[in-house]
Formats: sequence, C-alpha cells, structure tokens
Amino acid sequence: MAQKDDIDAAIARVLTSGSYVLGPEVAAFEVEFAQYVGVRHAVAVANGTDAITLALRALGIADGEVITTPLTAVATVAGIVAAGATAIVCDINADTLTLDPSAVERAISPRTRALLPVHLYGGVADLDALTEIARRHGVRLIEDCAQAPGARWRGRACGSFGDIGCFSFYPTKNLGALGDGGMAVTDDEELAARLRRLRQYGWDALRNTRETGINSRLDEVQAAVLRVKLKRLDADNARRRQIASRYDAGLAGLPVTTVRADAQTSPVHHLYVVRLRDRAGALTALEARGVRAGVHYPCLVHHEPGYASRVRAVGSMAVAEDAVETVISLPMFPQLTDAQVDEVIAALREVLQARAAA
Repeated sequence: MAQKDDIDAAIARVLTSGSYVLGPEVAAFEVEFAQYVGVRHAVAVANGTDAITLALRALGIADGEVITTPLTAVATVAGIVAAGATAIVCDINADTLTLDPSAVERAISPRTRALLPVHLYGGVADLDALTEIARRHGVRLIEDCAQAPGARWRGRACGSFGDIGCFSFYPTKNLGALGDGGMAVTDDEELAARLRRLRQYGWDALRNTRETGINSRLDEVQAAVLRVKLKRLDADNARRRQIASRYDAGLAGLPVTTVRADAQTSPVHHLYVVRLRDRAGALTALEARGVRAGVHYPCLVHHEPGYASRVRAVGSMAVAEDAVETVISLPMFPQLTDAQVDEVIAALREVLQARAAA
C-alpha cells in the first residue's frame, strides 16, 4: 500500500500543478535517472522505440546499416527503420541469446554505422567485446536497455557504455509507467542537447527550429509515477533475482536449458526463459495446470512481414533459429510469492515427467 499511496500523491501533485508536459516532474526524473545509470544526461521521450530513433538521428545516422539481434521485440528494428537506416541482424550467443560478437565482426561492412545490442531478458550483451569492436571499426554503440534497467556489466550500469543508452518504461518493464514512456541517456552534452531538440520538433530553448524533429515528450504524470517507482527498482530487481534463483534450483536436473546471464553480468531478470522441445505441447500442458507461460519471441525480426524489406540477415542464424522455436518465458514479476514459484516448478516438472513417460 505504501507505493500506491506514494503514486496517488504523485499524481495529485501533478494534477494541482498546472504543468502537464515536460515540466518539473520530467526534469527531476531526468536528473534522478541519470544519477541512477551513472551518466551526465538523461532525456525523457514518449517511448522506448522513439529513444532508439532519436538516438540514431542525434548521432547523424539517417541511413546506412545498424547491426542488431534477430531475437528481440520488433520495436528495436522499428526504431532503426524510423530513423531511415537498415537493420542488419546476425547470430546470437547460445547461452545468453544476446548478440554474438564474433557474428558481429563478420557482419560489419563499409556501410555499418552503429551496433545496437539488446540487453535481452534482463541480461547484458558482451559489452567488453562490443565496445572494442565499435571502437576498432569507428562505428557508434547504442544500447537497447528496454528490458534491463538496473542490470550491470562488471559492476557498471548498462546504458552507460555506449554513445547513447535507450530505455522503455512500458508498463510491463522492470521500471514501468502507467502508460508509455522512454529515456535516452548519454555522457555527451552535445548529444543530449540535440536529443532535447529532436524530441520536440527541433526547437531550441527559444523555440526556434534548428532542424526537423518529432513530437516525443514524456508527460508529467508518467514522470511523477516513475520517480516513485525508481526508488523501488533495486528492491524489485533483487526480488526478481531471488525468484530466478528459486527457479534455477527447482528446475535443476530437468531436461530444460535455462538462458544464462554472462558471468560478468548482474542481471535483473525481466523474464525467466527456458528452452525445450515441443514448445506448443508444453505451453498447452502448463495452461491446463493453471500456469500461463509466454514466448519471447515467436518470430525472428527479419522474418516479420512488415519489416522484412528493411532487415537483412548476415551469416548463419543457427542459434537464433533454434532459440525462436524453443524459448518459453515462465511467470516472472516481483510480486510472485515463493509458493507460486514452486507451483510453476511443480507444473513444469509434471509436464516433463509425463512427456518422458509417454
């Protein structure tokens, strides 16, 4: 109830303020979120997809190629396409299901302008290798942190490694608003200034239009709510880690493969994902036992009909093609009780034992 009371008070504060868009709540949230990530600047925008689009535009990437992962929400490539660039996808690591640096090396061409790793499921892509690749080839690094606010690589927050880090505050995210919201973070003052112009028609501080922009503003209500929830993010992420550890222990010895975070990562378990064969049968059997699991994601982005012409796959996709057929997301959110986690474990155990006996 304490958080509900705080959220109610935050909303009431906005409603009586007379300021509803890009006001003091947004400004305060930008400062607090930048401090949380450990960067100098945070620029609030309407959603995570816009954060990617505006990041690319702020970096001057209006064409060329951006290398990213084929196993992600379509929002990642939607942001690339909206900026005018072409998405290039390459294979992923078999353990973490994040971008495979060796595949990235093979995919780089003279038209490559940026790398855009996705910190999938609350884990973190190999930022040591990807940062070095970007530096060596003279391309930009943009982090898609939509599923990983609070995750760390070697003790440092994701979003702080690249030229720009992009976050989503969609309600189901670890840090979720009551609607849409997003953030782009950077240490570069000039990039931050350009992001602020681009999010509001290209206006400068005097509302003179220096370049074409879009309307991508976070409203005051969402900012006020997110300020409340940011204070609990570390505690919620800690609970997600407890739940993941309980799943790990309960599923040990079963014929499932758990998606693992890299050893350098402190993950935040946006999702808890396992891989198993005959996924459709398993989902049906789990549903019959009262467990609703999901699939993230059922289609590789370069196979999505709406984006196929703007996404190109380079090299073998063997790992990604296997993963997209086998991943299952088990229930994961901080309010899950230990008893509920144990019920999920028991249901999956029954399903797999029945399968083995058949």
